[in-house]
Amino acid sequence: MELRHLRYFTVLAEELHFGRAAARLHMAQPPLSQRIRDLERELGVELFDRGRRQVTLTEAGALLLEHSRRVLESAESAQEAMRRLRPGENGVVHVGIPPDTMPVTLRTLLHEFAERAPDVLVDLHELTTDEQLAALREGSLDAAMVRHPCDISGLDSSPVARRALGVLLPVEHPLADSEQVRLRDLNGQPLVIFPRAMAPMLYDHVLSICRAEGFRPGAIRHARNPNFVHGLVLAGRGVHFNEPPPGEPRKGLVWRPLEDSPLSWRTSVVWVPRRRHAAIDAFAAVATTGLAAAGHHPEEPPQRDEKPSY
Repeated sequence: MELRHLRYFTVLAEELHFGRAAARLHMAQPPLSQRIRDLERELGVELFDRGRRQVTLTEAGALLLEHSRRVLESAESAQEAMRRLRPGENGVVHVGIPPDTMPVTLRTLLHEFAERAPDVLVDLHELTTDEQLAALREGSLDAAMVRHPCDISGLDSSPVARRALGVLLPVEHPLADSEQVRLRDLNGQPLVIFPRAMAPMLYDHVLSICRAEGFRPGAIRHARNPNFVHGLVLAGRGVHFNEPPPGEPRKGLVWRPLEDSPLSWRTSVVWVPRRRHAAIDAFAAVATTGLAAAGHHPEEPPQRDEKPSY
């Protein structure tokens, strides 16, 4: 039994007239009659009572109509699913985002993208910068929202957005009441930071800035899960650098900005130039809007003879 035979049968069952059914199917009436006869022979039943003045469904025909509609609907759903898996317009765009992306960024990004490209699905993947770059180059991602510095050789990038970082401290910390914290005043204290494997260039960059500003951690502890990070800070096992929390910090913790903003998240969307399409452009635009909603600002190029701002 072929799907086209079920389509012919279903249209005839709805029209109950060979001429009208043939017109809907854009075919001549004799081939339609032959296809219905073929289907009846295959099933071993008569599907229609063919009178001189009218065509009616038999009991077997009515039963088959129920099944054929479900089969055809399932086939159409499968075709639609496959169509939406195509990249770009009327398809799906596979993108990566950092694991600690702020909720307001994610909400804004998804809402804005739905308005810009209503026929395109966003397949989000929570991945580290290096995981995103590897997936992008392998072809399993269309675009990636990455933290700089990182190796984007051979890739195109949207403008970089910057968000200054502060320090997360336990409330009993001597610097907890300060309006701002200087990195050198943290010298010798343990640091809680993401594992280097997540973003090696960014990891090395953060520690390099810390050393340049007079902060050499007495110990380094690695954590990627926010609950684990907060637990270590609460327990006095280290300080942690991150952007301001979306609300009040967890009980027992305080967040303080760093003097002169020496540390920041620098984020952009990157993609492979030859695979660029309209959905990637839309994602890059809404990602910029989403980052702005979380307090990121376009990064200005450093002035000549000035130290770059990171």
